[in-house]
Amino acid sequence: MNQPLDMKSGEKGAWISIFAYLFLAGTKLIVAYIGTSDALWADGLNNSTDVVASIAILIGLRISQKPPDQNHRYGHYRAETIASLLAAFIMVAVGIQVIFSTIIKVFEGNTVRPDMLTAWTALGAALVMYVVYKYNLSLSRKVNSSALYAASQDNRSDALVSIGAFIGIVGAQFGIFWLDPLAGFIVGVIICKTAWEIFKDSTLMLTDGFDEERLKKIKEEISKFPEVKKVEDIKGRALGNQSVLDVTIKVDPELNVRQGHDITVNIEEKLADKHGILYTHIHIEPYNE
Repeated sequence: MNQPLDMKSGEKGAWISIFAYLFLAGTKLIVAYIGTSDALWADGLNNSTDVVASIAILIGLRISQKPPDQNHRYGHYRAETIASLLAAFIMVAVGIQVIFSTIIKVFEGNTVRPDMLTAWTALGAALVMYVVYKYNLSLSRKVNSSALYAASQDNRSDALVSIGAFIGIVGAQFGIFWLDPLAGFIVGVIICKTAWEIFKDSTLMLTDGFDEERLKKIKEEISKFPEVKKVEDIKGRALGNQSVLDVTIKVDPELNVRQGHDITVNIEEKLADKHGILYTHIHIEPYNE
């Protein structure tokens, strides 16, 4: 089995998210309370849940680095995916809460013009989260981490949420008081949408789903080996940020065991180098015209 990619550096992204969310959540909630902004308050609550979600991702990244043991022969890579799933549950709970709270305020008529300080706070937070998003997106691609990629998408959503809050607050300055709670409602919807996307990707991995287009490219790569007469079957599954394959190939029935072994080793090394496959199990069958 090949050595996994360095996930230690992936923890940096989780730590940066945690510190950024702690600072922004505290700042937004305080300013929103003083400046009476529903949109910024919802945005602050969103960041509060993001702290918990980022901690879950950090724990998942830590566990995924543990070496294989007696009960986990393939390692602990799926801990990362489970962490993403937990993050999605936390996010959707808060998103629903934000949606209902803003709806109630609109129907009760509890709308006031927020202080302009809340708008500048939202805009500043959007810039901070955009920087964090770009960093985590780059890092997730570098270490091939699904959990860190999910975190980066959450960072991007947070930046958009803050921009939405800014627009809603500015609109309220011109007498459109309902625009601020409406922005809060949209914040809740965006939180739920992001949670759904993370949930969908996580469940796909946990149920052994695999990118069909990627599998097709890998099959074409195996077919290029001159000794391979036919790729009879190929299956793939993801273990966190790693991939494993089960492949059945047909070769010349006159080949001996040593030659068959050499073919499988060459294929495994090629797939590991070019496609980043952690482990490939290859079954050989005789090819008949």
